[in-house]
Amino acid sequence: MILEERFILMKLIQKAQRSIIFLIKILMFICLFIGFFGPYFPSMAIHLFKFTRVTAVTALTFAVSGLAFIKIYGGFAVGQKKSKEITYSVFLAALITDFITYLQFSIMVKQFLNIGILLLILVIHYLTVFVFARFGNFVYFKINPPEKCAVFYDPETTPLDEYLKKIGKYKKQYKVNEIVDYRNESEYRAVVRRNDSVFLFNIPVREKTELIDYCYKRSKNIYSLPEISDVIINHSQQVMLDDTVLLATTQTELTFEQKIIKRVVDIVLSGIGIIIASPIMLLEAIAIKLEDHGPVLFKQERITKNGKTFQVLKFRTMIVDADKMDQHLARVNDNRITKVGAVLRKLRIDELPQLINIFLGDMSIVGPRPEQLRYVEKFAEMYPEFKYRHRVKAGLTGLAQIAGKYNTSPKDKLMLDLMYIEKYSIWLDFKLMFQTLKVLFKSDSTEGFAQEEKEQEDAAEDGVEFIKHEDTASHQEAE
Repeated sequence: MILEERFILMKLIQKAQRSIIFLIKILMFICLFIGFFGPYFPSMAIHLFKFTRVTAVTALTFAVSGLAFIKIYGGFAVGQKKSKEITYSVFLAALITDFITYLQFSIMVKQFLNIGILLLILVIHYLTVFVFARFGNFVYFKINPPEKCAVFYDPETTPLDEYLKKIGKYKKQYKVNEIVDYRNESEYRAVVRRNDSVFLFNIPVREKTELIDYCYKRSKNIYSLPEISDVIINHSQQVMLDDTVLLATTQTELTFEQKIIKRVVDIVLSGIGIIIASPIMLLEAIAIKLEDHGPVLFKQERITKNGKTFQVLKFRTMIVDADKMDQHLARVNDNRITKVGAVLRKLRIDELPQLINIFLGDMSIVGPRPEQLRYVEKFAEMYPEFKYRHRVKAGLTGLAQIAGKYNTSPKDKLMLDLMYIEKYSIWLDFKLMFQTLKVLFKSDSTEGFAQEEKEQEDAAEDGVEFIKHEDTASHQEAE
């Protein structure tokens, strides 16, 4: 009887979990609000205690900015992400919100507020987010035990260990109970019934459709790798043909207004970036020239929208004629890397000249990374969908760079590029620009990515092809 009562209680709590998590989010935001205005209260009580225009505008600025940036950085994704990732994302949103509100508040009261207090606020906000992220996940996983999962896969084409390792990183969300060869048709129905969720990896279309249909009828959660058809359908619109429902995928380019806005944003932001970075770039150029008197810039032909080619720019980090020496990839303590080049690589500032590419219109700030000519045909043979990347202008950053990691498969990165193209909007561009900050400063996700991608980017300067074995072949830019 007691066990039955506990089961009924747990079911009631699960039904109310959205409200519980929502209340936790509200409470966290209230704490962030108090954490910003509280420390300034003693010195600015005349503005904060009375309900004045300053109070209203400043509070509204914090609320709107805070909610917008939390949404941009993925929200308070309790139950979906690890506590560490939630903490990092929400704190970055709070940090930007704090600086915006600080500047707005200072302008309205016509004096710069104590910067020391602002630093204290950042500490308070970090601790607040840290506590609530862990508390939110604690509550969520107390209510929701891990999903009992079955994995269906093709043993001939699936790197199963790699996928199981990724699932294993989310032990509180998923518990793999069974692993099944999709060809075992006599067993898969019983396996589906015994589990809450299924993962489908590299299963042929006909069998995949049957499995999805069987799972859907029994209200099972489904996780499957996307194909190009899935990406297209995912962004279709529902239309009615008389009384018949259709999914419409219309092939449209950016509207005239979108093209104008995107180009203006590229010019303005790259122009500002060039002005701000010009002292740094000047010092880089002088240092490179003084070290070996060789050319400052490294140039290479790349492909952008509609197959058009252009010369991508970066600062030279290797000795002149490095490609005529040993044919291997750049590595730590490589004697072909100059002393200045080693510093530029470590600081990731050898890519700054690409702001010029953006200003001149060769690239955009957001878009698929430009690929080398010699790789385009090879990748197109491996993945016929690769040519669709050239429907938009190449970019400095993109969804594949933000959502992907150093070990993300080429096909997964291609799917991310195609997802960006299919759901393009000005808002998405701005969202990805801000999310790039998250990638640049998140060391635990970028360290390996930066190392491997940098090796591939520098391969061209070495004069070496960078094509990895089988499906781990680099769908990355090589410089």
